[in-house]
Amino acid sequence: MPARRKLRNISEVRRYFHRFEEPVYFVSATNFNLLGLDEWVKNLKFISYIDCYDGQHPNVFCPSEQPHAEFQSIEDINNYLLQHKEVIDYIEQRGGNPKLIFLMFDEETEKLAEEIGAKVWFPKAKLRNRIDNKIETVRIGNKAGVPSVPNALSEIKDYDHLLKVAEKAGLGRDLVLQSAYGDSGHTTFFIKSEADFRKHQHEIIDHGEIKVMKRINCRGAAIEACATKEGTIVGPLMTELVGFKELTPYRGGWCGNEIFANAFSARVRDQARAYTFAFGEQLRKEGYRGYFELDFLVDTKTRDIYLGELNPRITGASSMTNHAAFAHADAPLALFHLLEFSDKPFNLDIGELNGRWADPENIDSWCQMVIKHTDDSIDRITRAPQTGIWSMRENGEVVFDRFDYHRRAVSSENEAFFLRILKTGDYRYEGADLGILVLRGRGMTDRFTLTERSQRWIEGIRRHYLAEPLTGGLPDTLAEHQFKYL
Repeated sequence: MPARRKLRNISEVRRYFHRFEEPVYFVSATNFNLLGLDEWVKNLKFISYIDCYDGQHPNVFCPSEQPHAEFQSIEDINNYLLQHKEVIDYIEQRGGNPKLIFLMFDEETEKLAEEIGAKVWFPKAKLRNRIDNKIETVRIGNKAGVPSVPNALSEIKDYDHLLKVAEKAGLGRDLVLQSAYGDSGHTTFFIKSEADFRKHQHEIIDHGEIKVMKRINCRGAAIEACATKEGTIVGPLMTELVGFKELTPYRGGWCGNEIFANAFSARVRDQARAYTFAFGEQLRKEGYRGYFELDFLVDTKTRDIYLGELNPRITGASSMTNHAAFAHADAPLALFHLLEFSDKPFNLDIGELNGRWADPENIDSWCQMVIKHTDDSIDRITRAPQTGIWSMRENGEVVFDRFDYHRRAVSSENEAFFLRILKTGDYRYEGADLGILVLRGRGMTDRFTLTERSQRWIEGIRRHYLAEPLTGGLPDTLAEHQFKYL
């Protein structure tokens, strides 16, 4: 049997997916993370729990609501979807050999995929879960030569024990603690006193190994990459929006990203890319391949760069990476993840590709902001802004302009794309994801504060949400929604 022809350049990769015959499905709460990928892959469809588009997106399938156990996670949502008769019928009717990709999944998801004859195009959940552990991330980084903020890894018995662990490692008494799993802002604890410790001790004591870090003044950065058999492909360094009270109630909570040509100094950008490549190569040795994201912390005083955490998956920043100018010139990073799992042989010059993607000329300027309900209150939404293109008038008023599901339809800095998450009838509670606002240009100043324009956009969108107080007790279904969808 003759050897299968290898793909040897980007043009051939693009053509391969333009003609791709097998059905591919991104199954998640929404399609936000891989927004627009359906325009690169012929048979890619989105199976979503939340219809952000009121039925107007041609490649989003949302089944009708069916009785189900309370959701505690995105994995629960995906497992619900894969057991839904309408979803199973939809996949069967389209035929072929279905491939599934997810934002989050677990071993139950893998079993359900197998039952419907679908293949998961990601490493096994067991492996992903192991390396997603923040303690394990430090150890993988150490193997790869990617340093973390000075730290100690230890179980913590009480406050006095914490101080002993910190003293032995030379970390001082102003500390940041992270547990093995969980979102930043929820499982990151700033401990400067025993009173601080007492507030969070129920989330620290008896929770296994904890990452105890010296506290530094830092800026957050994110970078996405894809570990392939030919080497690790590295995207651009993005700044992170973290803890803005206008967007999130969580002090250390992620609430968006910026991408622009000169994010940080050239030295920091180059170091971050080198670290990401080295980390990706170590992940390959660990048996992991495909899409991943690294958070970095840049010390504002020394400009040293440290590994923050690993997300071995598609992430909330993926929409930014896959819509940047370099992605339109070559191909979205997510396309290389699909290529890696397609078993189609390829032989690309990864070094050349990485060099091109590092060129500031190939990076345009965008910002995305995740708008959460920040008040400590619960009510029910009576009016919600719709997905599409919004515009800002000269007086600062934000108004709906037209429906669209393409974020690149934003034509100027006076327009923005808004993707609605919570709709009329949904409950609004502290930390709930209301929607995502995508802007051309910068969202933050060079001092990492929100620009006046960003503040006007955030407030302008918020004004289009109206809600009524709850009467009687809290609804039984509220608990299932109290986690992030992104």
